[in-house]
Amino acid sequence: MKASVTMIESNGHFCSDCAVRGSAVCASLDPAELKEFEHLGRRVHFGAGETVFSEEDIATSFYNLLEGVMRLYKLLPDGRRQIVGFALPGDFLGMNTSGRHNFSADAIGAVTVCQFAKAPFGRFMEDRPHLMKRINELAIRELSQARDHMVLLGRRSADEKVATFLLGWRERLSVLKGSSNTVSLPISRQDIADYLGLTIETVSRTFTKLERHGAIEIIQGGISLRDPARVEALAAA
Repeated sequence: MKASVTMIESNGHFCSDCAVRGSAVCASLDPAELKEFEHLGRRVHFGAGETVFSEEDIATSFYNLLEGVMRLYKLLPDGRRQIVGFALPGDFLGMNTSGRHNFSADAIGAVTVCQFAKAPFGRFMEDRPHLMKRINELAIRELSQARDHMVLLGRRSADEKVATFLLGWRERLSVLKGSSNTVSLPISRQDIADYLGLTIETVSRTFTKLERHGAIEIIQGGISLRDPARVEALAAA
């Protein structure tokens, strides 16, 4: 985890060129509302490994991820790290009931977020139930992902965990890039291990085993699903 040394763009006049607007929290806003909304946020750039926010810090901002991937994690009392999720473009982060962040978020590679101060965002949201509905939809999706992750950690073999992860990651990427059997993996084997509750050695062995059995092919920057049906059968076991 590195200290944050960020680049910040001035407010306003960027919603029109936002590549994730259709899937982001602001998708529910009409053109007039969007014009007002864009003056609430600012684009902030983080380099690889920089911290966007830390667990237990007071939550003063919300974040809409525009570009890149972020790892979301908690540190256990013994110093181990449990990754609880990965954020992709369009994800909205920082909403919580305690007033403090309940996990940390680091940039994997270069990341750009749209950052909103909590108080002005709250005032803007007050008279817009459609925006609140959109936020609730995103929160429900996040809760569903968290429940799926709990099942994944508790009752699956290493093969099943890796297969389920690859299919879930492909599904999330398909929303952004369209369906494909080539799955980019900007996240490290260690990150995958910390997400699945496995060791990095187990993850590497499982990737090699799946490749040896013809289910996947390990390629530069990701994997190719050579036999999607085999991977799906493992995930459904």
